[in-house]
Amino acid sequence: MEFVTLSEVLDVLTSIIFAICLCLLTTLTIFWWILPNQKFQNLRRCGFDGPTPSFPLGNIKEMKRNKSLKSSFSSSCESMALDITHDIHSTISPYYSSWQKSYGKVFIYWLGTEPFLYITDPEFLKKMSTKVLAKTWGKPSVFRKDRDPMFGNGLVMAEGNKWVHHRHIIAPAFSPLNLKRMAIMMVDSTKKMIESWISQINSGHFEIDVEREIVTTAGEIIARASFGMGDENGKKVFDQLKTLQMTLFKTNRYVGVPFEKIFNIKKTLETRKLGEEINKLMFSIIEARMNSNDKIQHQQDLLGHLLKENNGTYGQLNKALTKKELVDECKTFFFGGYETTSLSITWTLLLLALHEDWQNQLRDEIKEVVGKEELDINFLADLKKMKWVRSEALRLYPPSPNVQRQAKEDIRVDNIKVPKGTNIWIDVVAMHHDMTLWGNDANKFKPERFMNDANGECHHTMGYLPFGFGGRACIGRNLIFMEYNIVLTLLLTKFKFKLSPSYHHSPTIMLSLRPTYGIPLIVQPL
Repeated sequence: MEFVTLSEVLDVLTSIIFAICLCLLTTLTIFWWILPNQKFQNLRRCGFDGPTPSFPLGNIKEMKRNKSLKSSFSSSCESMALDITHDIHSTISPYYSSWQKSYGKVFIYWLGTEPFLYITDPEFLKKMSTKVLAKTWGKPSVFRKDRDPMFGNGLVMAEGNKWVHHRHIIAPAFSPLNLKRMAIMMVDSTKKMIESWISQINSGHFEIDVEREIVTTAGEIIARASFGMGDENGKKVFDQLKTLQMTLFKTNRYVGVPFEKIFNIKKTLETRKLGEEINKLMFSIIEARMNSNDKIQHQQDLLGHLLKENNGTYGQLNKALTKKELVDECKTFFFGGYETTSLSITWTLLLLALHEDWQNQLRDEIKEVVGKEELDINFLADLKKMKWVRSEALRLYPPSPNVQRQAKEDIRVDNIKVPKGTNIWIDVVAMHHDMTLWGNDANKFKPERFMNDANGECHHTMGYLPFGFGGRACIGRNLIFMEYNIVLTLLLTKFKFKLSPSYHHSPTIMLSLRPTYGIPLIVQPL
């Protein structure tokens, strides 16, 4: 009988460890250097220029280094809070601004080993988009994985026929009749906020962080009007989504680097845990609604319509949404419902605080169109100047500062080929502040530019994209418009707004375009 010696065991273990290390090294070499370099050379042959990547980080290191420009800008703004500029692109995205000067309005940059086609040329975007149907646009797979805890496979991330099917089920919830039913809850929640403000003012506290207040109220509105949630459940979902957003977008990120989640395991586990908690809560709300006896009343909100439309697909093979898909849609619209609306209103209040003449013009219009009686939402569409102000606020400070797509097939634009699988990054902020599109006053607040033109007299129809473009444009924009008009009308009939000396102008991108330090305003009753 032969015995295996310790040295022989160690030799075997050493060989196994060596083989594993060699396999790992080979895998990393392939995914971190060989494949991305092949992509890089292919894109150069297709006619694209751009900053030279250093794999496996791509251009991330340069992007992080350039962010120091933003920090110095923020510091200077803190020392001169009232000297505010709307020329924000070079401060929120200093790397894009710098690369534009070197490579123009269309170029390739790299997030890790993922190439992104950067576009701020509306003509190029128009030519490219005319060749692609809405359902054949993809979403960058790197973002689908990164943002899965927040959106899952909801409409924002869905692709192909799945996107078509989800949109078909969701669209009826945003009909004019259904939006009017939600209006009552919007009015109630806004009046509740107004009462809170009056109480603070009567206590001698005139400075109010309108961003925090508006975001909270918008969260309450979307919870009640869209999902029938009580205050407790609505606040839970709202708080968890905000925490998830901060966890995802406020930490050091290496999106696009292969195996990034493994190397950043703490953040990965934290976001997964938060996502599972939100899923569990949303699932319990859906289950309770499905088992509720009060079907007719519940059908009036977004969740009710989702379930009603979904039930209508039973019996059709693979047509009904799964409970996981329902949860994903609810998360997507809960986040989108309060984030986009609240930021649109928040940035508008800042602009009105800086331009009191426009505050007065809007009040005069409200008195003329709506009157002093109880708010009648049927008159809100006649507030033309409010529409101009809203459009200009969305131009200067678009809550969705960029649009992402992925080419699911080769796309040819003139003599350039966009290869299948290329990620696309459309810089909305850059286009909205481009003087070649808007004139020398591109960075000035001028709502009258929208007086006779829904595109604000932009020199190109694709130069104004506050809600995306084409068939994949934001499905809930009419809900946003209605809530915007209701909240702003009620606020302007009760208060006047001035900029607080403590305000620091430092817009930042954290998925959405938001103020870093909130928006404290001096709020005075009329």
